[in-house]
Amino acid sequence: MYGVNTGFGDLARVRVAPADIRALQRNLVRSHAVGVGDPLQVDVVRAVMLLRANTLAAGRAGVRRELLELLIDMLNRGVHPIVPMHGSVGASGDLAPLAHLALAMIGEGEAIHDGRRKSAADALKHAGLRPLELAPKEGIALINGTQVMTAIGCLALHDAEILARSADVVAAMSAEALRATDQAWDSAIHDARPHPGQRAVAANLRALMDGSEIRESHRSGDPRVQDPYSIRCVPQVHGATRDALGYVRRVLETEINAVTDNPLVFPEDGRVLSGGNFHGQPVAIALDLATIAVAQLGEISEARVDRLTNGHTSGLPAFLSPDPGTSSGFMVAQYTAAALVAEDRLRAMPASVQSVPTSAGMEDHVSMGTHAAHKLAAVVRNVRDILAIESLCAAQGLDLLKMSSSEPIEAAKAVVRERSPFLAEDRPLAGDVARVADAIARDLLATAVTHTVPELV
Repeated sequence: MYGVNTGFGDLARVRVAPADIRALQRNLVRSHAVGVGDPLQVDVVRAVMLLRANTLAAGRAGVRRELLELLIDMLNRGVHPIVPMHGSVGASGDLAPLAHLALAMIGEGEAIHDGRRKSAADALKHAGLRPLELAPKEGIALINGTQVMTAIGCLALHDAEILARSADVVAAMSAEALRATDQAWDSAIHDARPHPGQRAVAANLRALMDGSEIRESHRSGDPRVQDPYSIRCVPQVHGATRDALGYVRRVLETEINAVTDNPLVFPEDGRVLSGGNFHGQPVAIALDLATIAVAQLGEISEARVDRLTNGHTSGLPAFLSPDPGTSSGFMVAQYTAAALVAEDRLRAMPASVQSVPTSAGMEDHVSMGTHAAHKLAAVVRNVRDILAIESLCAAQGLDLLKMSSSEPIEAAKAVVRERSPFLAEDRPLAGDVARVADAIARDLLATAVTHTVPELV
């Protein structure tokens, strides 16, 4: 029976003697713990542990209750295995990183406990826990599965959904600073092309600009016929991102409650079946899509930053400086946004098309799903910084206009101003960007708006 009394991968044809079955499981964990690079962050490791416990609890892995209970106890008592971030190709799932998780459960490797990195044996002991001696099938049950790519993906998706809402708020601030028209957001336009995300974003923008003094100030006599795409097409671009993230959420919700082990045990009819539920392709493709979708939020945001800082097109002082020439204002803030966009374009290349065969050709198609997950997390961080830069530029532009916007946009600007005062003269802006990015990460920008626009979605 594969994984119980046989070798693994290309060694599946090798029969293991009954006396060596327990050693087989222990050696599997040891041999597969070949991860490299920085450790995964604790929140990611905790998510991996939770998802691994959930799939084992489905009862198809053929493991003892004690194994599941140890995993849950480690989670509850703060014993977090050191799991290097690199080593998975998403073939039989996340073999190398999950092996490091399993290694701590048998009292080997390292873990973090009480804020200190120590041997896993010491961490378990100090938490009042005992390491396990693995029984047949338990080693392979611990390391087969997609929990690492899925855990990273779930956390990144959560942050991306916050970005999607925040991006609508920031875009509305920029539109006001640029004295844009809200005509392109009329519901009739979006009902004629009824993608759900597009309609939702257009409704958000209409609500955010409702009652704006700035909008009323140029409703008549404005020679401009229409605005550039980075303003006019916000519903179409932001909406497409929202729809893509909706698909990704459905995939991940299926995956976190799925059984991704191999072989699977079906005691109701006495069968043990070998299959391929560990293959990460569904997750890999979804996370690649999410990376592309989130990167687009950054692309269009940077275009608005360029528009805001370009005195030739914005109608505002050059680089949003009250004293352009003596002061450079937000000139290089736009450079940083452009640099982050360039990085995101590199990361938006799909990982899921990069299969490299492993295990002597037995695993001749792999998903690279964990690469897709890491890329998504990095792009989310970059786009958060881009939106923070746009928020700063938009708030500066609004202040330079010396007119009132709508109540929700003024509330959003207040969140920015609590962390970054008006740029009257040049100062290092790195701290301002970091503080506003943190506010976006904690959903403070969108939350401030929902007090006046409760229907914001």
